[in-house]
Amino acid sequence: MRSLQQFLSDYGDSHQNPLNQWIHIICVPAILISTLGLLWLVPVGSWLALPESVAYWVNGATILGVLSGVLYLRLGWWVFLLMAGWFALSLWLILSVVNSGWSLLWLSVAVWVAAWIVQVYGHKVEGKKPSFVDDLVFLLIGPIFVSIEFVAKLGVPVPLALNSHKGHTSAQGH
Repeated sequence: MRSLQQFLSDYGDSHQNPLNQWIHIICVPAILISTLGLLWLVPVGSWLALPESVAYWVNGATILGVLSGVLYLRLGWWVFLLMAGWFALSLWLILSVVNSGWSLLWLSVAVWVAAWIVQVYGHKVEGKKPSFVDDLVFLLIGPIFVSIEFVAKLGVPVPLALNSHKGHTSAQGH
C-alpha cells in the first residue's frame, strides 16, 4: 500500500490550481457529508433484523465509516483521528437534518449533485482529470488532502501541504 505522502503527492498532482484547490476545500466536505447522508438511508441493520435500538445505527454510513477507518488507521493515528472528526461532524449534521424534519434524501442529493458539478468545473479549470478516475481510493484521500491544504492556507505550517514540498520531489519518494 502507498504511504500517506505518496497518496497526497499523487492527489496533489491534479490539484495545483488555486481555484480548484478552494473548490475542493468547499466541495469535498460537502460531498463527504452528503454521501454519508445518502448512505445513512440504507437500513442494513433493519435488513439484518437487528434489535431496533441497534438497527438504527447499522446503516450504509456507519459501515462505510468503519471500513474506511481501517484504511485511515493504516495511514496513521492522526489521519484516523482527523477522519473520525469528519465522521462525527457528518453524523451530527445528518442527525440534525433528520431531527429537523427536513428530507435527508433530497437535501443530500441536492448537495451531492451541486458539489460534483462544481468539482467537475474545478477540474476543467485545472486541465486534469480527477485522481479517483485512476484509483477509487482517492475518494477517501480527498478529505485528508483538503484538511491539510485548508490549514496550510490559514498560514499554519503543515509538512504534508503542497507548498511545503514544491514539485513533489524526492522527499516524497518520487
